[in-house]
Amino acid sequence: MNGVWRVWMILWCISVGVFGLIITPGAIEATSPPTILLLEILGGGVEVEMTPHLRFALAVMGPVTLGWALTLIGATEAARYLPAPIARRTWLWITAGVLAWMVIDSILSVTTGFALNLIPNTLYVIAFLIPVIRSEVLKTG
Repeated sequence: MNGVWRVWMILWCISVGVFGLIITPGAIEATSPPTILLLEILGGGVEVEMTPHLRFALAVMGPVTLGWALTLIGATEAARYLPAPIARRTWLWITAGVLAWMVIDSILSVTTGFALNLIPNTLYVIAFLIPVIRSEVLKTG
């Protein structure tokens, strides 16, 4: 993946990291207002109760999301230097990971009352698939 699609993908990865940076401060009361706002929007306006358990989950999930973003940037960059068949397999695994996240996250979002999270999830996946499809990194031969 090169050119505009590479830049697009790097920006997509950065946006994943920004999400991690938005939810991480929810772990600490003094820095949690942006996280609370986001959760209330995704919860359809239902007031969020920042329990110790939720703060712990945010303390884990935020940095994991940021780490995922950095890992995806690394994989995206590394795939550029791999022979085509290996790069294709790498992109298949990256795509499988993104799709697995989307399906599981979306199902759990709906079942926990945060159905509006389907909107950013869908937009994230579309924004991921556009450069993957247009750059043809999944094509054989």
